[in-house]
Amino acid sequence: MHDPDFSMLELSYKGYFCSQILLSLALRAQGRENPGLVRALSGLANGTTRGKGVCGALTGAACLLAYYAGKGDDHEQESERLPTMLEEYWDWFEENHAHRYGGSTCGHILADGAEPRERCAPMVAEAFRRCQDILLANGFDPMEAADGRA
Repeated sequence: MHDPDFSMLELSYKGYFCSQILLSLALRAQGRENPGLVRALSGLANGTTRGKGVCGALTGAACLLAYYAGKGDDHEQESERLPTMLEEYWDWFEENHAHRYGGSTCGHILADGAEPRERCAPMVAEAFRRCQDILLANGFDPMEAADGRA
């Protein structure tokens, strides 16, 4: 078992961003690696464009939930639970973060000049825990690989 909070800080100091950290934590929980997936998530870093886009703790969490419940190949079907899971996460994010900072972009969240690691790290840790709760409540085991391989 790994400590997600320690791993999150470790990944942050290694230069990974919110969305990358969320999926890296999920992969580590499964004992897996997927550098291509983590690399692709760098496209969500810093709100995709210098803080103008949506926070990676929101977009990355959506990717994390879809990693378990989305369609991954021709032989899979998206879980009918995915839209509800995404909506539940969105509502939670809005209530707990977007409302507090006046929006869901990186620019809103860091508008007061807060240091990203200080502001974002706790948000990513909360996001990861919230995703795990949502997955478990919807019958997905975060320790089990999305493709059915442990």
